[in-house]
Amino acid sequence: MQVSVRELKNNLSRYLRDVKQGKIIEVTYHRRLVAKLCPAGEQKNGIEALMANGLATWDGGKPKGGRVRPKISGKSVAERVLEDRW
Repeated sequence: MQVSVRELKNNLSRYLRDVKQGKIIEVTYHRRLVAKLCPAGEQKNGIEALMANGLATWDGGKPKGGRVRPKISGKSVAERVLEDRW
């Protein structure tokens, strides 16, 4: 179903009811398609959304951390603080 922005604005509640029932509403502006309204479906939290889009994976277990420990070069923070005190 296609509706103009003006029609959508004037009858927003009606069209939102239609979308809630599963219909897809195409919104036009000067006869050009500018948006589609569709049911939101089940809301997912951030990580679930990333996994659903293939942007993250998880095997269900506890995170293992980094594979390689970073090598620290130079003096530690404690050594630098002690230097500043003298």
